Amino acid sequence: MTHYRTHHCGELLKQDINKTVRLSGWIDTVRDHGGILFVDLRDHYGTTQIVLENEEMIAGMPRESVILVEGVLRERSAETVNPKIKTGEVEVAAKSVTALSRVLKPLPFDVDTSKQTREDVRLKYRFLDLRNPKMQDNVVMRSKITSFLRRKMEELSFLEIQTPILTSSSPEGARDYLVPSRKHHGMFYALPQAPQLFKQLLMVSGFDKYFQIAPCFRDEDSRADRSPGEFYQLDFEMAFASQEDVFNVAEQVLHDTFSRFSDKPVSPLPFRRIPFSECMLKYGTDKPDLRNPLIIEDLTGFFADVDFAPFKNKPVRGIVAPSCATMPKSFFEKMLKFATEIGMKGLGYISVLKDMELKGPIVKFLSEEQRQILTDTLKLKENDTLFFISDVTKLVDNFAGQIRSELGIRLDLLDEARFEFCFITDFPMFGISEETGKVEFTHNPFSMPQGEMDALLSKDPLEIKAYQYDIVCNGVELSSGAVRNHRPDIMVKAFEIAGYSKETIEEKFSALFHALHYGAPPHAGMAPGLDRIVMLLTGEENIREVVAFPMNSSAQDLLLGAPGPVTELQLREAHIKIR
Repeated sequence: MTHYRTHHCGELLKQDINKTVRLSGWIDTVRDHGGILFVDLRDHYGTTQIVLENEEMIAGMPRESVILVEGVLRERSAETVNPKIKTGEVEVAAKSVTALSRVLKPLPFDVDTSKQTREDVRLKYRFLDLRNPKMQDNVVMRSKITSFLRRKMEELSFLEIQTPILTSSSPEGARDYLVPSRKHHGMFYALPQAPQLFKQLLMVSGFDKYFQIAPCFRDEDSRADRSPGEFYQLDFEMAFASQEDVFNVAEQVLHDTFSRFSDKPVSPLPFRRIPFSECMLKYGTDKPDLRNPLIIEDLTGFFADVDFAPFKNKPVRGIVAPSCATMPKSFFEKMLKFATEIGMKGLGYISVLKDMELKGPIVKFLSEEQRQILTDTLKLKENDTLFFISDVTKLVDNFAGQIRSELGIRLDLLDEARFEFCFITDFPMFGISEETGKVEFTHNPFSMPQGEMDALLSKDPLEIKAYQYDIVCNGVELSSGAVRNHRPDIMVKAFEIAGYSKETIEEKFSALFHALHYGAPPHAGMAPGLDRIVMLLTGEENIREVVAFPMNSSAQDLLLGAPGPVTELQLREAHIKIR
């Protein structure tokens, strides 16, 4: 193949026995068997066992040094065969070893156990961390998934178009990353939070189907499933498309991707469509994990006639947990502790004992008839426990959702061996700001309201739904999207309801607003997150495990030292003064 190798370290098999070969790679392990050394040589493709008759051949070459080995391939004895690796039936009897690059400093951690090392150390020495075969597998998996997504979009006749990285700042929800202009004193570019405006402008420009694996930049706090700084998404947009047209594309692409890269069953097509209001009531979140079978019940009406002060004039939710009544007392104590830690005042419950006897502090407030109604309505069975959540309207569903999730985990109800997808639809167009008490957009302001202009003119703003949707998998939000507002008159009215003038639209979104005056097709799209797709398919719980060079949770690049200071000359050229 090259001067350095005739084969990769994961390539040699029994049919290659007696060949003279050259291999290059890293010294993974060294085992001394009475003067004979067995070295596992590792490269990107795998490992091969090297046998050295003379330990001087690798003298002064610690683990992770890079060497070139030349020798003859031979069959291993039966008792030394390693069935765990592809090359486990063969080994190379080394004739010569050449040091290509020696390790000159102590290793900060062992490569094969790097995932157990503190994250700050791993990120500082990411080039070592990435040598771990598991980390290499994640990066390879990401590459294959990206390639597969690109091929799927091309098969569906989407055209890949790149959009700018240096653009203008716009109020899209998160903080912008700003870039000062050297040529234009006091002016700034912004890195795009998403290609939102550009992809809509592409539709106005007459392109029919656009996509790209798009980098997005947002100055927001880190989470396990969110990188600070930048992330990538499969961004796509379609002209003359409805909400269902977008769903059909997303279903095909995601179902085929998850089926291709995992053995786990994937939700059958079509994926469930769950309206936002139903979703919040049944699951207490707009990103439900449907592997959890627990459903939240609305018991507000039932308790309206029950003389129980904590539930008076408040919404009440109930969750039936199966086979929970026989759990030890500590289980209920831990659930109560969890409830108070998330801000609840308590966590009431009723357990169903033998012969359907109801037990719990709330039972005494229920008449025999009410007990029977509760049992029949919720189909309670022996050993069930009914948990109660009650609080003010703006908190109760969120609390119920967290209790549902915690019960699912503590009772081991989640089926980890499948991918459950759903679309969340019919998001409210407007809501009330907690800070100002005024009407505001709750989602993408460029979305088309359901009912279009008629709805904006005749309905209470809080009753207007938008053609906005998310796609969720196993409790992870993979994507948001919308049918776009392609009519400037509807846009002006929608922004007016949210307290913005036409002049504000022209100032903040001038390019798109003016483009819509020149004939814009109805269009719609969405953007599934690539990082989260890879995270789910690799079974990782933190998004940094599937990004080659991530920032830490404080948005720092510990490997290259960013962010960092710059010179006074650089600041002067960009017309910047540090305050």
